[in-house]
This record gives sequence, structure tokens and C-alpha cells, in this order.
Amino acid sequence: LRIRDDLQSRIDAWHIARHDAPIDAAEYRAFLTSIDYLVPEPEPFAIGTTQVDAEIATMAGPQLVVPVLNARFVLNAANARWGSLYDALYGTDALPGSPAGNSYDAVRGGQVIERGKTFLDEVVPLSTGSWKDFSGGDLALAEPAQLIGRSGESWLFKHNGLHIEVVVDRAHRIGRTDPAGIADILLESALSTIVDLEDSVAAVDADDKVAAYTNWLGLMRGDLEETFDKGGVAMTRRLKPDRVYEGAGGGALILPGRSILFVRNVGHLMTTPAVLLDGVEVPEGILDAIMTSTIALYDLNGVGSLHNSRTGSVYIVKPKMHGPAEAAFTNRLFDAVEDLLTLARHTIKVGVMDEERRTSANLAATIEAVRDRVAFINT
Repeated sequence: LRIRDDLQSRIDAWHIARHDAPIDAAEYRAFLTSIDYLVPEPEPFAIGTTQVDAEIATMAGPQLVVPVLNARFVLNAANARWGSLYDALYGTDALPGSPAGNSYDAVRGGQVIERGKTFLDEVVPLSTGSWKDFSGGDLALAEPAQLIGRSGESWLFKHNGLHIEVVVDRAHRIGRTDPAGIADILLESALSTIVDLEDSVAAVDADDKVAAYTNWLGLMRGDLEETFDKGGVAMTRRLKPDRVYEGAGGGALILPGRSILFVRNVGHLMTTPAVLLDGVEVPEGILDAIMTSTIALYDLNGVGSLHNSRTGSVYIVKPKMHGPAEAAFTNRLFDAVEDLLTLARHTIKVGVMDEERRTSANLAATIEAVRDRVAFINT
């Protein structure tokens, strides 16, 4: 942090001394290099990170960010792994127009079903004909390998690494009017969620930090729940279980029912009164690293009722780092936390926030500093 201040003071002085002259880009770059604001580009290197879950390593899909202090929002985000295409089309402008009245609009519903089946024609086409004309019975796909499982009469498909469940329920209000009994189309959606202890919350004292860590604890144990009033009715939200299907080749096929969870710690700057050392506030980022990793032991050790990482990793997003030296500090911090908790080296993965100028200008060197634990970069 003293280096941050020193660099900024030097940059301020440089600009003040030249306030009445245009900036010479070459001169400015040479100056930034001379004060080690800009560092040499590293030689080409390979990322050495291992044991990264597929949702991060090989799958492409939305990532949500949710404030840790709002348990209801946290549960909604974690449960957004699977979502109804019919609901999304009915209630949003993804489909032109809007429902009429306060009760079910059958005209709008018909438009939703037509668009949903157009989607199926696009991503899991039948060998002949259209899903709009399919009335049930034997299912013949243009690409048979896309059918990977069943749940009762429902079908599970895979497209571009993501899953689609066509729900068949002839007793359902929608299914009983559909020739094939299709009641809904469920899409695998938000693959990952960042549970945020940083910018989206104000956790300013011990009570706030305890509340934040308590919600993270509920996620790692799998028992987080929130009861709230909706239209005079008490509703309780819980984490959704994994989804179980009969695999196309026989045997059970189990898919995650929830987003894989990251936790965003605060940056290096802040201190917190939640813990005092000799009467002095401790660095909040260090406290976050210790507490969120310790809580994640419930997941790593299989103590919780649900699993987050299936590869034995903890995912921490680290924001507001200024360049490679600060990323290297994060790496040493995570080394120390792993030693404290007797975890294997690089169990804790880092997501680097590319949001500070000294990081963006030295991005390759910043990544190299965490090359064996980096899981993603984002802005």
C-alpha cells in the first residue's frame, strides 16, 4: 500500500510539472517504466492450475454476482443453474409483447410454446419434421448422441456442453394441452455465481462480517434457507438438490442442481474492526481469506449435505489488485492459508479482477504471479 501511494505521488508530480504541455506518450511510458509502474513483459508461460471444475474450465455460460448479506438473493442465484425457458419467454421481452391481464394469458402461452419448440428445432432437431408437430412416442433425433438421459417420460439433451430437459407431464396445465405432453423446457443456465463480500455489500463491523460469513457457511454446509412473506403466504427458499436421471447408457446420471460458487473477498486496502490485534484493526482481505477458506472445509471434507466443488477446490475472487506484486502477495497469502488449514498447495484458486490500471497495463505479469492457482480473469 505504501508503494501504491509512492507511485501515485510520483505520477501526480510528473503531471503537475508538465501541466501546461501536451503529454508525450513515449516520454510518459519511459517515466512509468523508470518508476516500475510498468514492468517487463514476461516470457511466454503456461498456466499450471489443476483441479478446476468443468463449469469454469470447459463450459461456457452466465456467471452471476450476488450480495452475500441477502440470503434470499444468494439462494436465488445459487439455484439459477436450471431455469424454465417457458417462464422466461412468458414474463420478459425476450418474446415481443407482454401477457394480458393478471391471470394466465393463453394467447401469450401459445406464443411461448411455439418459440420454445423453435428453439428445440434449432438445438436438438428431430431427424424428420419439427418439434411443433411431434405428438410423442419414439424420439428420433438428427444427432442421436444428444439424448443422454431420461427422468420418467422427460428427456435430457446435451448441446454445446450444456443440458436441456424437456419436461413431459401430461397432468400439468401446459402438458395436458400439448400433443407430446411437453409441460416445460428447462435450460442449464447460470453455471457459476460469485458470492460477494465486496462492492455489492456494506459490511462495516463485526456484526456485518459475522452475518456475511454465516451465509457463506450455510452455502458450504448446504443448509442455508430463508423464509419470507409473499402475498400473505410464508415461503421458504433452500438450495436445490442435484438432478438425477437415468443415463442413456444405463445407470444413474447425476447433474449439479446449483451454480458452482465463488466467494469474492475484499481487496488489499481495507481494514476491519471485526478483529483487533493489539487494539488495531486487521486487514480485511486477510481475514476474508482465512474465514472463507476455513468455512469451505465443510465442502472440501464432504461434511455438508450438498457439494460445491467436485474437484476439491476453493474459488476466491480477488479484486482491486494493483499489478503483479500485489497478485504475488495474494499468492503468498493463499499459500499461508493453505498451510494454516493443512490444505494441499493451490487448493485455493483465484479469480483475478482486471479492474485496476496497473493490473491491466501489466496483465501478463499479473497472471504469471498466480499462474498455478488462477482460475479466471474478469472485469
